[in-house]
Amino acid sequence: MKEKVTIVKVGGAVVEDDQQLEQLLCDFSAIEGRKVLVHGGGRKATKMAERLGLETQMVNGRRITDTAMLEVVTMVYGGLVNKTLVARLQAQGVNALGLTGADANVVKSHKRPLKDGIDYGWVGDVDHADGQMLSNLIEAGIMPVMAPLTHDGEGHILNTNADTIASETAKALAPYYDVTLIFTFEKKGVLRNADDDDSVIPTITHADFERYKADGTISGGMLPKIENALSAVDAGVSRVIITHATAIGKTGTVIMR
Repeated sequence: MKEKVTIVKVGGAVVEDDQQLEQLLCDFSAIEGRKVLVHGGGRKATKMAERLGLETQMVNGRRITDTAMLEVVTMVYGGLVNKTLVARLQAQGVNALGLTGADANVVKSHKRPLKDGIDYGWVGDVDHADGQMLSNLIEAGIMPVMAPLTHDGEGHILNTNADTIASETAKALAPYYDVTLIFTFEKKGVLRNADDDDSVIPTITHADFERYKADGTISGGMLPKIENALSAVDAGVSRVIITHATAIGKTGTVIMR
């Protein structure tokens, strides 16, 4: 029987809310056994860009990343957010290590080509996540904290969606562990009605997703989140849950094949 590993992805809105973040880190630290934390930080990156006079452009929940914006997200994701989380986890007694995809070559990507006429700039689409390397770290008692940055093997850092990092990490570890992937954010789960926090959809399958996408129930940044969740389930990840940051292991939306 495979050992269990829990991968928790925390979104940028939670990273900004110190009370929610503190509760999440306490709950995360209390998870028994092996675990990995994946973080976003998009809202902090947007605020930093504003301070530097840079305009943020988003398409279908993805950030357009020119050279100037790449510098911002590298600074915020790989530095400010990642190292703050590592320090706070160390204070909880968790031996955390911050990683971008370039570190130990754990996640390699290619620069996204033009898509529907849109140039996303320095945005990476993942080619490979190294489950063996991550497993080696985990078995050595080191808990990875993964930033949403990858590399192309040619010296370039690439901005990569944090939900994608979480999904690809889960898929890479699935051959080695019984993997539970939990996407946490500021809502109780995927909502039927964005104005009703209690309208949580209990389960979503591929067919459900296509229907909800077509009628507009699911849109914006939730689209890539569910696409990545479904991809993880298809690749052998045992459980995928989308839930509130303060409800790890409790209620939420379960993603099913």
